[in-house]
Amino acid sequence: MLDRIKSTKSASGEESETEGGPASLTSRIYARLRADIISGVLEPGAKLKIEDLRQRYDSGASPIREALSLLTSHQLVERLDQRGFRVSSISLEEFDELLKTRCWLEERALRESIAHGDKRWEEELVIAAYRLSRAPRNSGGNPVATNDEWEKLHKDFHLTLISRCGSRFLLNSCDELYDQNVRYRKAASSVAYPERDVRAEHEGIADAVLARDADRAVQRLVAHYTNTGSFLRKHFE
Repeated sequence: MLDRIKSTKSASGEESETEGGPASLTSRIYARLRADIISGVLEPGAKLKIEDLRQRYDSGASPIREALSLLTSHQLVERLDQRGFRVSSISLEEFDELLKTRCWLEERALRESIAHGDKRWEEELVIAAYRLSRAPRNSGGNPVATNDEWEKLHKDFHLTLISRCGSRFLLNSCDELYDQNVRYRKAASSVAYPERDVRAEHEGIADAVLARDADRAVQRLVAHYTNTGSFLRKHFE
């Protein structure tokens, strides 16, 4: 794959800029709350008091409530009857369901992308894999803490793999499941992967996809997810 990186690195397309005007206050609060929940800054089960959140995000109560209501639809926040909101709790049973569903959906999305992806998609994948391989996974010498840049590039790589599946509904579902999985991974931050070469796993997935070997690509992707899942299960058990 490194040869393909060299030939496409200079020919990469320019990244499109986000169009449109500034986001509304509710959208900004929603984005910040979502990021803090996924990253574990706001821990699973934590009570979300409006007044505390107003001070934390320097906002009025109405945008906070609207953002929390939006987050309930994405299973990141739970509404408590007459008692406000809290960060959605986590459980081993839910994690097993999450992992199983993610493997189901991404298998179909990956197969469709391999079947219909064009040359531009191959170049995007090579670049995403290259950028991820160059980013240090760990932060500040901590063997279990991932840095923010790696997290962004990791998500870019996995979503690029399935980006030509032809269904925005499927992509949106995979996107949300990815974020839910990160939340579990962050909650199990004491878990390291001493016997894994995560970079090699990513490269193996990309190589199989670029070879248009759907069966091998799916096998490697599912193994990648289940390897992580087995480590997380040990923590939650």
